[in-house]
Amino acid sequence: MQAGNLDRQIVIQNYTTEDDGYGNEVPTWSVLATVWASVEQSDGREFFAQAAIQNDRRLVMRIRWRDDLRTDQRVIYQEIEHNIIEIREIGRNVGLELHLTSDG
Repeated sequence: MQAGNLDRQIVIQNYTTEDDGYGNEVPTWSVLATVWASVEQSDGREFFAQAAIQNDRRLVMRIRWRDDLRTDQRVIYQEIEHNIIEIREIGRNVGLELHLTSDG
């Protein structure tokens, strides 16, 4: 992967829980890493759901290889939360292609 193509900073987050001090587990997101990525728009779609039009925005991001990514994590890009729906390997431990979706 050429470093010049990785021109956007993204934040990868893990879903975790924390103790709120009263013995209750509170769901939260913690930062796993801040990395450089290339970003491109993928096909978006509109569909009807519960009598309202919903937007489904899709992005494809390419990052350097990591072995700690899963689809239950999320990516923050331009202050928008994106869910990881698929992770594809690029080459042999060269990089990863993340397929993301966000609402709105």
